Amino acid sequence: MLRARQKLGKYRIVARIAKGPLAEVYSAVDTIQKQKVALKIPTRDDSTDEDEFLHEVRVATKLRHPNILSVLNASYIDDRFVIAMELGEQSLADRIERRMSTTRAIDLAGQAIAALAHAHEHKIIHCDIKPENFILFPNNQLKLADFGFAKVSLRTLKASGSGTIDYIAPEQAMGRPKFQSDVFSLGLVLYRLFSGKLPEWPFEWPLLGYAQLTSRVRPEFVEMLKKAIQLDPMKRYPNAVAMQADFERLKSHARQQKKTRGRGTAKSGRANGSTWRRMQWREFQRHYRQTLETRHQCRRCEGPVAESMQDCPWCGTDNPARGCESHMPSTCPRCERGVKKDWDYCAWCYGPGFVQETTRRYPDKRYTAHCANKRCHGPLMPFMRYCPWCRTKVKRPWKLLGSKKKCTSCDWGIADEFWNYCAWCREPVRKS
Repeated sequence: MLRARQKLGKYRIVARIAKGPLAEVYSAVDTIQKQKVALKIPTRDDSTDEDEFLHEVRVATKLRHPNILSVLNASYIDDRFVIAMELGEQSLADRIERRMSTTRAIDLAGQAIAALAHAHEHKIIHCDIKPENFILFPNNQLKLADFGFAKVSLRTLKASGSGTIDYIAPEQAMGRPKFQSDVFSLGLVLYRLFSGKLPEWPFEWPLLGYAQLTSRVRPEFVEMLKKAIQLDPMKRYPNAVAMQADFERLKSHARQQKKTRGRGTAKSGRANGSTWRRMQWREFQRHYRQTLETRHQCRRCEGPVAESMQDCPWCGTDNPARGCESHMPSTCPRCERGVKKDWDYCAWCYGPGFVQETTRRYPDKRYTAHCANKRCHGPLMPFMRYCPWCRTKVKRPWKLLGSKKKCTSCDWGIADEFWNYCAWCREPVRKS
């Protein structure tokens, strides 16, 4: 195992980010080009076959696509075979564990299908499609990685049953991978993306999580997944290219239906409840988005909410922004709200201390008040419930800039002309 700050050629190791039976992956800095990279290094034991890693590099080099992870360099350094790749933020496996809007999930699904379709167009069978092999980059760009098990399709294909058991197709498990095998694996990945559940053998419909799936996507999309996860390879899409064509057709059809419904509403002059609600949300955002930092959507009603809110002001859901992508550099492991790396405690929930990640202190223009504890007097951001430096409970009520109204229960500022519930204590708001 390499250590932090250890030099390996022109690379300086930052940390190990993954460990598998065949290789370890490290985050590192290219000291010459001054960029962050991921280094994949085979383990040094008798079971490691470097030919597989050479094969991975050669296959990935052939595939140039915005949704396929690029190999930046590959060479022998200090008797180690080192593959330098782009460094992402997290894997799709990590992102699936947190709440995701349907719109975002559909966007990621389209990118995943596009990546595999490009590989299939070049006669490459990936053979190990799983969430861990899709890497997320800034602006929600998804890239397919790890072509170590990939096979080139020939008239007679000789291949092992390599792959990950949870997502492997039956025929691939018996050593006969096809393009349809990748389609099957991708179908399971997308099913989990939308339902939150991974189906298991014998894959009989309705599968585990079917209710969650049908509540989020249209029936036509469910049928597409059904076709991808058929046990008989001949009943699936012949390859990801055909699957992508079907996916794009469904998206185009959905956009056309949405446009038609929009015209019908305008002609009739009637605004339904959903339209009125969204008009209310837009007006609220115009007044309070900057003050409250309502960048996220409630995980239930999809109304605008902030990480600092304990409850949704529209539907009353507890911790409405849970699972959303934070604009803070780190996340509390308990409440999943954003935190700064120099805080000693989470400022939003009360419990065991937040693990401080650095001894350096960072200024922040969002600090507008100070802790009442005379021994601490640390800076506070609006609507913090606890001091992140000494964990003292904030007793002075926070005011809401732009509103003079206060909650009758907690005395914190509220937007009574918009909210149905107090975002800080869930007390029903009495309209003035």
